[in-house]
Amino acid sequence: MLVNRLIGRREAVVQDVPGVTRDRVSYDAQWAGRDFVIVDTGGWAPDAKGMAARIAEQAELAIDAADAVLFVVDTTVGVQDVDEAVVRVLRRSGKPVVLAANKVDDARGEPDAAAMWNLGLGEPFAVSAMHGRGTGDLLDAVVAVLPEADEVEEEVGGPRRVALVGRPNVGKSSLLNRLAGAERVVVDDVAGTTVDPVDELVDVGGVVYRFVDTAGIRRRVKEASGHEYYASLRTMSAIERAEVCLVLIDASETISDQDLRILTMVEEAGRALVIVYNKWDLTDDERRHYLGREIERDIQAFAWAPGVNVSALTGRNVARLSVAIQTALDGWETRISTGKLNAFLGRLAAAHPHPVRGGKQPRILFGTQAQACPPTFALFTTGVMDAGYVRFIERRMREEFGFEGTPVKVEIRPRAKRKDR
Repeated sequence: MLVNRLIGRREAVVQDVPGVTRDRVSYDAQWAGRDFVIVDTGGWAPDAKGMAARIAEQAELAIDAADAVLFVVDTTVGVQDVDEAVVRVLRRSGKPVVLAANKVDDARGEPDAAAMWNLGLGEPFAVSAMHGRGTGDLLDAVVAVLPEADEVEEEVGGPRRVALVGRPNVGKSSLLNRLAGAERVVVDDVAGTTVDPVDELVDVGGVVYRFVDTAGIRRRVKEASGHEYYASLRTMSAIERAEVCLVLIDASETISDQDLRILTMVEEAGRALVIVYNKWDLTDDERRHYLGREIERDIQAFAWAPGVNVSALTGRNVARLSVAIQTALDGWETRISTGKLNAFLGRLAAAHPHPVRGGKQPRILFGTQAQACPPTFALFTTGVMDAGYVRFIERRMREEFGFEGTPVKVEIRPRAKRKDR
């Protein structure tokens, strides 16, 4: 919650239960004319085990990489043994530390905040993440200890944005760690480990991409509660901000309706698409046979998207993702000249005219590409066309122009009747 106060917007997933934040999640922030990055981490504990130990490891990595550390303590419970253990870690790091005494909602909590002097980290800044009390003074203190910013040229465009999406526990975080060559995000067999979207710059095949690991999308967003609901909203927002989405499907399990809904979600968002069949190391000949039949039956509507069989655990075929991503982006950005498009439409209409409906036969007068990313075409016609014929046009356009890895949108714009002019 304090992170949302400091950055001035609701981005971090928040719920009043411990353990919601698990990975290192970066947020751009600005204060007093200074731009900086806040890295939110999960809770640290010296005797953590299992997933909690991996969360603590991510927090320690964040400390090593930071220029300064903002240490947040809970004034309502006082100084705990775990707080003193964190202080020892911070002193060993040698980084400047700003102490935030949180949950001081009014003046009655000031004495509790003053007690935090005992930690030996200097002045505790009394703040209330819930109400915003004292956060201005806290940000002043943070900016004061930051090193002077280096003069760097402003990046134009930046790396292409790639979102990893799919059901819970299909291996999105494992794949990101494999691509990054480090334990960038917490991985556990428990479904739903990732909550906040996690950004990471990754070199794939000599090209740097900004990968975003997202929370698994459950059966129905409305059925989720608490932090799961907000995590699902963040995932959908990550899809909207991405240029290409890698939809991961567990190859060792039957393709589910939820997998198909996620594919449809990416298509409707107009993003380039690569289908990644993960956990290939867990499949045998029989499973691969049935998977092929499931793809022919269920994934046929997305046959335009390149598919890659990988194993995030062993690294099998992960290098092939580079070609698939670039292919999808090339298709997504394709532009067809107006002359070439209308020549194609003329040949198509001559060979396969629209069926006669009610004594009338709609004709295509003119076509143009309204935009790319994704390719969107406007067809001006003499009347409304059947949805089946529009799908036929789209299919033949793919055969003619490719568009591999991208949705294609065809909009019919019937000519207005004279009485409506």
